Amino acid sequence: MNTGQVNFAYKIRHALNENLDSIPAPAAVRLAAARRLALSRRKPDAGARVLAWLPLPVTARGFASRPHPWLAAAGAALPVLALVAGLAGIFHFEEQRRIDEIAEIDAEVLADDLPLSAYLDNGFHTFLSQRGD
Repeated sequence: MNTGQVNFAYKIRHALNENLDSIPAPAAVRLAAARRLALSRRKPDAGARVLAWLPLPVTARGFASRPHPWLAAAGAALPVLALVAGLAGIFHFEEQRRIDEIAEIDAEVLADDLPLSAYLDNGFHTFLSQRGD
């Protein structure tokens, strides 16, 4: 039933309940028969299907009867900790890679016999800045 049908049924029920004492006996008998007929034709309840996640630890006997609250908190915090550890690892790896590139450029510069004028050249500074990024 949709919402409109449910509202209509509630209005009829309310109107009948208000005038229950003034309904003649034959009409009350017919209403009782109609009610029994309607109840016999009613569809059986199928039950609601709900997909739910149960945060209960599994034991050898099945689900534990009383889960520990700290276990649920740890289960929620574990993915966050894994994400933080992964991001820290990526940051460390990238920082180490950048340091290695800068050290390589420094080693090349120190190993070459460059005149002092090369260090004053703007193109050389551009080359060094592009290699360092």
